[in-house]
Amino acid sequence: MDRAEGRALRVEVAYSPRGRAVDLSEVVLAEGSTALQALRASGLLDRHPEIDLAVLRVGVWGRLCPTDELLREGDRVEVYRPLTVDPKEARRLRYRRQRSRLSGTR
Repeated sequence: MDRAEGRALRVEVAYSPRGRAVDLSEVVLAEGSTALQALRASGLLDRHPEIDLAVLRVGVWGRLCPTDELLREGDRVEVYRPLTVDPKEARRLRYRRQRSRLSGTR
């Protein structure tokens, strides 16, 4: 970016299309850029056509925000997919599996 465009911001854009898979990109944007501009600049929306921003939520560092939110240096824009399992239930299932593995080895 040259000085006429203002200062540059480095931000990350993250999306997890499924468990244990993360699409992470770093983009450089002009100061005053929005979360939506970061999503577009990252190419994330092209790589994942299943992302519908009218349905999925967007956030910065785990905090929900509108797509027109202004970004700051070092922000991480995240696209959140719907949960398939309640987090409390997932913890219970992991605990039960771990407990059964441990009891089977004794």
